[in-house]
Amino acid sequence: MIKHILLFKLKDEAEGCTKAENIIKAKALVEGMNGKIPGLLKVEVGTDYSSVDDSADMALYSEFESREALQVYANHPEHTAVLPFIRAIISERHLIDYEI
Repeated sequence: MIKHILLFKLKDEAEGCTKAENIIKAKALVEGMNGKIPGLLKVEVGTDYSSVDDSADMALYSEFESREALQVYANHPEHTAVLPFIRAIISERHLIDYEI
């Protein structure tokens, strides 16, 4: 199994919306991929409540059957359709993929 985790800092405003509004939209778009991509076992979005200086604003946590399934996800139309919005609202991105 592969765990794919991203941490994002978001712009205060983007796409005509506030950070809080964009988090809600991003969560709906990303979690909407559940059950639509072969090999994607789970995807969820969490938002930070600590608001400390070094915290991220939003986390994406997902699980995949295999490394190959993660590659399928990377190029799948359901995923690539979400990318332009996510890229437009973030200011920083950190990623880790690991196998268990």
